[in-house]
Amino acid sequence: QAQGCRLVCGLRCCQRVFSWIPVLIITCVVLWSYYAYVFELCLFTLTNTLEKVAYLLVFHVCFVMFSWTYWKSIFTPPASPCKKFQLSYSDKQRYEMEERPDAQKQILVEIAKKLPIFSRAQSGAIRFCDRCQVLKPDRCHHCSVCETCVLKMDHHCPWVNNCVGFANYKFFLLFLSYSMLYCVFIAATVFQYFLKFWGDLPNGPAKFHVLFLMFVALMFFVSLMFLFGYHCWLVAKNRSTLEAFSAPVFINGPDRNGFNVSTRRNLQQVFGEDRRLWFIPVFTSQGNGHYFPLKNRSSESHNSLLANEDMWEESDDGSEEGSLGESLSFCHMHIYTSMHSL
Repeated sequence: QAQGCRLVCGLRCCQRVFSWIPVLIITCVVLWSYYAYVFELCLFTLTNTLEKVAYLLVFHVCFVMFSWTYWKSIFTPPASPCKKFQLSYSDKQRYEMEERPDAQKQILVEIAKKLPIFSRAQSGAIRFCDRCQVLKPDRCHHCSVCETCVLKMDHHCPWVNNCVGFANYKFFLLFLSYSMLYCVFIAATVFQYFLKFWGDLPNGPAKFHVLFLMFVALMFFVSLMFLFGYHCWLVAKNRSTLEAFSAPVFINGPDRNGFNVSTRRNLQQVFGEDRRLWFIPVFTSQGNGHYFPLKNRSSESHNSLLANEDMWEESDDGSEEGSLGESLSFCHMHIYTSMHSL
């Protein structure tokens, strides 16, 4: 048994090491493109000083924004459900000791009444993660690679070696957009020298770098264009990649547009209300990832927690904060809380 555990740990370590290979490939390509553009093209090939300075200035702005967003996409941890969605000790004992599946489902239903949970499993049951031992908030899914539940999980991206979800979805979109801008600028400024090297200019190290730089920039731009366009459509519809393939299920059944609350509000959920910060890789997404407004507001009325207030949050110290004045008595189970932007 000890050998089996060591073998599993060894395989996991190997998996973690190999998972960084795509990131290493992207990093090497970008570093090479930096050398090829800055040194081989701008410093060794260009003769016009004004053109050289302008190219270097704009290039470094694109390079910094690309690197910043890529870094944030990689190293921003995927947000996981807070403690409120974990079973208490007594509830966990009651759930594990119960052998009847129907009774277990009813236990989860009773616990979920106190939480802002409106989506369901395909069977209609409360979504529960046996591995993480948490009730899944709306749009939350378990990632088998990260081995954790991720809030508003979109997908696991090998190119950033991270889950793309609520905490870093804005960074991922900006990474795609600045990657496209980086490729477009390189292709546009290299094109005339690509033609010259292809015809008149003599062979040399710069010729290889400039020709190859043009092909690589165009190749990456085409692939990124389709991916970025797809995610723009997802943002406009307020869907994740997982929800695009499998519609979220509510009490009234599956609904692909269950979280679609208008294009403007959908954009604000991802980028925030301050448009000056939309294109800067700082976290401005609305909410805390545990609750999202629904298109069909009547479906919220079954949960007394949100009957009159559609926002909820756990405070930093783990306590609940009320913003509706006096709370009603516990026997009626009307507890109103408000959700502040992180």
